[in-house]
Amino acid sequence: MMIDDPFLLHLVRWLHVVSGVMWIGLLWYLNFVQVPTMPKIPDEMKPAIGKHIAPAVLFWFRWGAAATVLFGLLLAWMQGTLGTWLAIGFADGSSLSAMIGIAMWFGLIMAFNVWFVIWPNQKIALGIVDAPAEKKPKSARTAMLFSRTNTLLSIPMLYGMVAAQNPPF
Repeated sequence: MMIDDPFLLHLVRWLHVVSGVMWIGLLWYLNFVQVPTMPKIPDEMKPAIGKHIAPAVLFWFRWGAAATVLFGLLLAWMQGTLGTWLAIGFADGSSLSAMIGIAMWFGLIMAFNVWFVIWPNQKIALGIVDAPAEKKPKSARTAMLFSRTNTLLSIPMLYGMVAAQNPPF
């Protein structure tokens, strides 16, 4: 299907970019600011982060991920390119389809990690759900490792998304 309404395409693309900025911005905040700074924070201040700041960040983080994926898939569908891009260039032999398709798959993997690995483990680590105390450090480590994985995947994902719209060739 192809939707040829320039304003609607512009709106969905803008929503995709804004939600992506929120998602990746919070991902980078967590990995480059909050997590490395935690050991330097006085013990009496740490409960405020775990009870107030981290849950708020994680709320916007996971919904930013969901919105980014939703608007990205909707945009590709509206342009009639969803299947071609998800086929990472094998359907049409296009390097543009390969570039944006690989970026889309990285984004889908990252969103899966957010909702099905990072968030469930963060809920345990932060005490949002009941769990044995000995499970909290393992959950915190799992969430951190998958978050770091997402940070690494975000670099080629962002490159593919931007370069597909602004090809280097």
